[in-house]
Amino acid sequence: MNIVSIAVSKKKGTRKVQINEAPVIADFGLEGDAHAGTWHRQVSFLASESIEKARESGLDVTFGDFAENIATAGIDWMKIPVGTHVRLGDAVLVEITQIGKECHTKCAIYYMAGDCIMPKEGIFGRVLTGGTIKCGDSIMISC
Repeated sequence: MNIVSIAVSKKKGTRKVQINEAPVIADFGLEGDAHAGTWHRQVSFLASESIEKARESGLDVTFGDFAENIATAGIDWMKIPVGTHVRLGDAVLVEITQIGKECHTKCAIYYMAGDCIMPKEGIFGRVLTGGTIKCGDSIMISC
């Protein structure tokens, strides 16, 4: 289980730009990301396997296109319950706060990709302990 992509955006509802590493701020989120703030969805996760499945279904998408902050490999996020703690790399600790989300309006991602999997498969969390994460960092799950 590891981080395969990290992405941020300056504006909500838009695709995110991939970066190699990111400072993660406790009780805030990824530095420079529009979704960071003092709320329960500071960081978003999506399985790289879900992105690949969307690609195989004909969508022209890559990491960051669904506005996920962190794409992972080897984790079935739909089986991870709310309240689970997720360690990213050596220092960052995130508590899972929400599975999926309600999409009130079709955003730029929906129109660009033709669909959006975040409402069904996106996972959200609150940063308990900050630090820096990098692509390739390991992920540990604990209840």
